[in-house]
Amino acid sequence: MTVTSSARVATAAARPATRPPNRMRAWATRAPLLPALVFMLMVTQLPFVATVVISFFDWNALYPKDRHFTGVDNYRQVLTDPDLRHSVWTTVLLTVAVVLVSLVLGLGIALLLNWKFPGRGMVRTLLIAPFLVVPVAAALLWKHVLYNPEYGLFNGLLHYVGGPQPDWISHTPLLAVEASLIWQWTPFMMLILLAGLQSRDHEQLEAARVDGAGDWQIFRHLTLPHLRRYLELGALLGSIYIVQNFDAVFTLTSGGLGTANLPYTVYQSFYQAHENGLASAAGVLVVIGSIVIATFALRVVSSLFREEVSRA
Repeated sequence: MTVTSSARVATAAARPATRPPNRMRAWATRAPLLPALVFMLMVTQLPFVATVVISFFDWNALYPKDRHFTGVDNYRQVLTDPDLRHSVWTTVLLTVAVVLVSLVLGLGIALLLNWKFPGRGMVRTLLIAPFLVVPVAAALLWKHVLYNPEYGLFNGLLHYVGGPQPDWISHTPLLAVEASLIWQWTPFMMLILLAGLQSRDHEQLEAARVDGAGDWQIFRHLTLPHLRRYLELGALLGSIYIVQNFDAVFTLTSGGLGTANLPYTVYQSFYQAHENGLASAAGVLVVIGSIVIATFALRVVSSLFREEVSRA
């Protein structure tokens, strides 16, 4: 009993002595990250806090001294103004259309690339290329090379077969913006879904084939349930970026013909109307929507990691 109690006392006395070195070691490992953390806070969080503060003021840049606190009036105007509400609806419609079509096309291409064939690596690299193009360059490519009514590729093909020569951007402006974004984001969806297809349990697939299951039954009952998380991840990540898309709308239509989304409306309010408070309120709403979507995306990613760890 005496030996045991003395050992406990010695252990308890030794614990405080070991904690400071562990804490110092932890701080020593984190110290190199502190400058990057401070820089990130200064570059991202401080401007956002300033934007939130400005969003509560009626502040026109043409009259910098004539500003006053208005509370949530700017947010109320963003949500009730017909033009701003239309931009919100355009943002939702653009995001839903681009994400859904990109997912369907990406799934089809991923299923094709999942089969082994000569030159699959080169084909995969070529299909990824649209996602690597700078967004402004991609929009300019669609505007001048494909959509131009005089020398564009689409009208050139229609002229070859004797078809009409429409002005694509004027006749179908929102569809023109959606097509350029779908072309750019389909490779992103394809990469995510291809990773999901290659992570399937091959023993389970072989057992299903031995039991007489056809390709459609395997796809419906095994592949689609397995890809559910990957489809959710692609939809959420795509939504985060497309909600904030500005390049395609600005380059193709300049926000005209009913294609102005919320980011472009923020640009119009800030740089053209010089309404700092109203533009800040609209920008805060865009950030809040992106944070909500990003929260679901992080949950999906964490669930995927847990599934992979449990499988390993």
